[in-house]
Amino acid sequence: ATQRSPGQPLPGGAAAPRLPAGGGGGNASLELSSRPPAPAALNPWDVMLCVSGTAIACENALVVAIICYSPALRTPMFVLVGSLATADLLAGLGLILNFVFQYVIRSETVSLLTVGFLVASFAASVSSLLAITVDRYLSLYNALTYYSERTVLCIHTMLAGAWGVSLCLGLLPVLGWNCLHDRAACSVVRPLTKSNVTLLSASFFLIFLIMLHLYIEICKIVCRHAHQIALQQHFLTASHYVATKKGVSTLAIILGTFGASWLPFAIYCVVGNPDYPSVYTYATLLPATYNSMINPIIYAYRNQEIQRSMWVLFCTCFQAKVSFRSRSPSDV
Repeated sequence: ATQRSPGQPLPGGAAAPRLPAGGGGGNASLELSSRPPAPAALNPWDVMLCVSGTAIACENALVVAIICYSPALRTPMFVLVGSLATADLLAGLGLILNFVFQYVIRSETVSLLTVGFLVASFAASVSSLLAITVDRYLSLYNALTYYSERTVLCIHTMLAGAWGVSLCLGLLPVLGWNCLHDRAACSVVRPLTKSNVTLLSASFFLIFLIMLHLYIEICKIVCRHAHQIALQQHFLTASHYVATKKGVSTLAIILGTFGASWLPFAIYCVVGNPDYPSVYTYATLLPATYNSMINPIIYAYRNQEIQRSMWVLFCTCFQAKVSFRSRSPSDV
């Protein structure tokens, strides 16, 4: 008899399987059976994914609450950060629900719904990161016209498109693009098919390359601005050098974190075989979830406007005596 091993959906659009009770071996694909499932042994990898989902949900729920609570945080930059936090919040909740459903409600329908929910959430997270990158580039490239109504319309259009495409990607497995009835078509993350996972991975690679190109252009603009200031002042001050170096380093950290989190999983989804041990799927999926844990630190908690709003939210009687510098969207 075939033992059912439930799986976890991935950000790029795959679901990581649960290890057999014995440990790290076994098939890395999700297998569903029409017979009543036997009680599942608790898998440490599933526990780690659930803990990761809980941390992700708590971090990003706070960011969403702060942005909704503060009327001042209504600029295009914070709308994009709010979109990212919402997507990551949903992804964290999806990981928690997936853990619960694995050990409480085990059915094909629930598995497909969980996979679709996680695919849509992680796709929206990655798309929001791309939108933030585009916004940062536009805020530097078109600094004089950035605050126009056209920019706001552009931001809203980008977000609507990102969430629309993400929703469509999440619906594909539910609407029939799965391997429940065709095991030969399965990927390392059942019930997603190999072709579905390839599409999701290819989409990630494209987004990563676009972000890489835009961040290179941003670095060029930042360095050019620093050079122009140096020419006007006839020398490059230490503060300008430090600020430029810090900005470029921050961009490298942002892109490096994103790539390190997602590239291993996206590559494994393409080259991996369903017969490989499931520990490989878990080992690449878990770091991918960490990106949603790091996002609020990079894009929200480092921002002084959000820091001030946190003080107001948690200490309503607090009156800031220290002036906070309001950052522009072009700050990196």
